[in-house]
Amino acid sequence: MGHVSGVRCAAMSIAVVTGAGSGIGRSVALALAETGWSVALAGRREEALRETAAALPDGDFLCVPTDVTSAARVAALFSAVRDRYGRVDLLFNNAGTFAGGGVPVEDLDPQTWRAVVDVNLTGAFLCAQAAFRAMKEQDPQGGRIINNGSISAHVPRPHSVAYTATKHAMTGLTKSLSLDGRPYRIACGQIDIGNAATEMTARMQTGILQADGRLAPEPVMDAADVAATVVHMAGLPLEANVQFATVMATSMPYIGRG
Repeated sequence: MGHVSGVRCAAMSIAVVTGAGSGIGRSVALALAETGWSVALAGRREEALRETAAALPDGDFLCVPTDVTSAARVAALFSAVRDRYGRVDLLFNNAGTFAGGGVPVEDLDPQTWRAVVDVNLTGAFLCAQAAFRAMKEQDPQGGRIINNGSISAHVPRPHSVAYTATKHAMTGLTKSLSLDGRPYRIACGQIDIGNAATEMTARMQTGILQADGRLAPEPVMDAADVAATVVHMAGLPLEANVQFATVMATSMPYIGRG
C-alpha cells in the first residue's frame, strides 16, 4: 500500500505515532496535532488511519499503513517520514495487542504467544531502532521516544501471561534506549496506562476477572487524559525526560489490596 498525506505546513516538530488508527494512538495523534506537531499516522488498517486523519485539525499529516512486525515495513515508514519532513523528533511507540488475554497459562497456544511478542516487543524494538537511527543521523541530532508500557509492566491481570511478559520487557527496552541514546541527545521514557476508555477496555466497565476469582466492573478514564500526559512528555526540552509516568483511573484496583 502507498501512503496518503495532508497539506504541507510549517510545523517544526515531527511525530510518528504507531497504532494510530484507534484508541490511545488516535487520542495522542489528535492531541499532538492540536499542539502544532506534524504527525505521521502508522497502523495496520489504512481505513482506520484515514478516520484518524479526518479528525485532525487543519495541519500536516501523513498516513502510512504499517505492520510493525515487519522490519521492511517499519523501514519504509521511517523512510516515508524522512522523505516528507527531513527528520523525526518523536516516536510514540504504541502499537500493541492483547491477543491470548483471558486464556490460562496451560492453554495458551505457542503461536499466540509468538504473535503477542512479535507485535508488543519485536514491533516496539523495530520502530525504536528505526527512530533511533534517524535521530542519531539527523541534524540537529536527537529526538524522543515514548514507549507505551501499561500497568501490566508492573503487575499482571489473571490469565495475561503473554501481554504481561511483553510489557515487563518494554521497561527493559526503555531503559536500554535511555542509556544508549545519551550520547546522541535521544531521550526515552515510558508511559504506563491503566484503564483508559478505549475499544480494548470496554469490557472492564461490565465486569472483568479479578485476582480473587470474582468478576467485577472497573472504573476507566478518558483517553484524552493519557494524551495530555504524552503531549507534556513530548514537549520537554531534550535536556529533561520523564523516565516513567503512570496514568490510571484513580479508583481502579491497582494500589493496595483491591
